[in-house]
Amino acid sequence: MSDPNASILDEEALDWLVRVGFGTAGPDEFVAWRARSPAHEQAARSAEALWHDIGHTATAAEFSRRETLRSRPQFLPAGGMLRGPDRRPGHLGRRAVMTGAMAASAAALVAASGLFGPLAGLTADHATRPGERREVSLPDGSVVVLNTSTALSVRFTAAERRIVLTTGEAFFAVAKDPDRPFVVAARGGETRAIGTAFAVRSDGDEVRVTVSEGIVEVTAAAGGPVRLLAGQGAGYGGAGGEPVPQRVNEAVATAWRRGKLIFNQRPLVEVAAEISRYRSGRVVVVNPELERLPVTGVFELDDQDAMLRAIEQALPVRVLQLPLLTVLR
Repeated sequence: MSDPNASILDEEALDWLVRVGFGTAGPDEFVAWRARSPAHEQAARSAEALWHDIGHTATAAEFSRRETLRSRPQFLPAGGMLRGPDRRPGHLGRRAVMTGAMAASAAALVAASGLFGPLAGLTADHATRPGERREVSLPDGSVVVLNTSTALSVRFTAAERRIVLTTGEAFFAVAKDPDRPFVVAARGGETRAIGTAFAVRSDGDEVRVTVSEGIVEVTAAAGGPVRLLAGQGAGYGGAGGEPVPQRVNEAVATAWRRGKLIFNQRPLVEVAAEISRYRSGRVVVVNPELERLPVTGVFELDDQDAMLRAIEQALPVRVLQLPLLTVLR
């Protein structure tokens, strides 16, 4: 049976790392906390190992390298003395590495969290913040519903109705206009329709198209158009080639329009990534043996705390919520 006191100290240590990383507490305060007892020190070491794993990205590594170099002790030529307020050999270097690593992890979390919405939203015509959904009426009578953290721009001309989806996901209910095709451009490809309803999701380098009504043509950056019917979907980008039509449950794929997320035997690691899209912060699974646990259920997007509680009750998982970070362990 696990020691509840050790679990409490683990959570306190993680909280200290978050506070130090974001500058709301000083490293010296954390050093004093961990010196209280061997149990405090062990909790601090465990938290640092977890924090390192969470922030171990290319962005974090580069940030940490710059911070460490900037804070590295300076030596005078020909065996001169260490410059700086603390002249104990190596002290400043160790402190710089510790603080730099935490700052790097914090920076990575802020970048990944989308706290203020997608950066593309600064120049887009329409954008949503994490967890926000918005319906927009277009000049031609079409309607677009933006999902969480989405940015798009409208480029209508006399010959074409073009939407540029920079990031995120949107559902389009297209007004009929045979003389002006409706095109959604995303990641070098296009989805073309005249009068139909479909969703386009741009996630990293990959784009996924799901058709609810009518017919669309999907064209990747290379290759010819591929036709999709209602109830079909296809993806392009990433490491894939041309889009391949597949049967999909479009009601499940677009359940977010009704304020729901639906999972059927989805691995916990994928569910965590999906939930992260709707929060100002990341949801991570820190135990590899938990990543493949299957999740099935219908969850309310507007009550994410209840979603996490349901996962905690259904699976051998404990939820720890910190600023910009939710840990499933």
